[in-house]
Amino acid sequence: TRSSYVIFYMHINCKLQTMKIIYAGKAEAHQVNFYVHNKCPFPIWPATAPNSGQPVIADGGFYLAPGQTQRVIAPWTWNGRIWARTGCNFASNWKPACETGDCDGRLACNGLIGTPPATLVEVSLQGRNPNFYDVSLVDGFNIPVSVTPKITNPKCNIPGCLKDLKGLCPPELEVLNSKGEIVACKSACLAFDNDKFCCRNQYGSPGKCKPSVYSKIFKDACPNYFSYAFDTPTPLVSCASSEFIITFCPYGWGEGAGEHKSE
Repeated sequence: TRSSYVIFYMHINCKLQTMKIIYAGKAEAHQVNFYVHNKCPFPIWPATAPNSGQPVIADGGFYLAPGQTQRVIAPWTWNGRIWARTGCNFASNWKPACETGDCDGRLACNGLIGTPPATLVEVSLQGRNPNFYDVSLVDGFNIPVSVTPKITNPKCNIPGCLKDLKGLCPPELEVLNSKGEIVACKSACLAFDNDKFCCRNQYGSPGKCKPSVYSKIFKDACPNYFSYAFDTPTPLVSCASSEFIITFCPYGWGEGAGEHKSE
């Protein structure tokens, strides 16, 4: 009868809706949220690049105004890098479109790696296990960043820099924009392409590759970041969390920029 059919349909529909809710809950549980926050007094263009075999997240890049936060969703086993581009102008056909961190002049990097130097947040999500993450200056520095999981454990935090690294950058490592302003600081490896600085070939082990005068400048300014490939003790952090806050310019900007101040 028609009434029996209606009851049967309602029963099946109710089951389907329940299945959708359960599936949505599982999908939600199998993802990690990155809240990317811009505390710089200027706009930035955060970018993401997956490691091989991983999906592109957040289209690979987006605009973020001062004071704004953007949520980026990643699969819970995603690994790759996140960085900020500065001084971008996508309205022109100029390449690069950004003064730092550019990816072939595109707003959405769509998997492309940014042009160094740029401060890199490196992430390796491990599903149900604790995640690994760090901040690397192995290719150089553009702006400071902090990484804070939404759990109350200070050991899981990567704070920003203690000093303004661009203000301490040796002339031979400086990156200047068209106005002659220092917009980034190259690593010694990037600047000189030397095995000793790049920890490769005969220097490709922790015992052979030691800190240089340049990496020590980076380490002094940003002690919680990788200053060179075999930095010890390792600044790599391992903590379980499904939510992370990534803050660019965590301690403000301008005079004393990069100096640690309480939030």
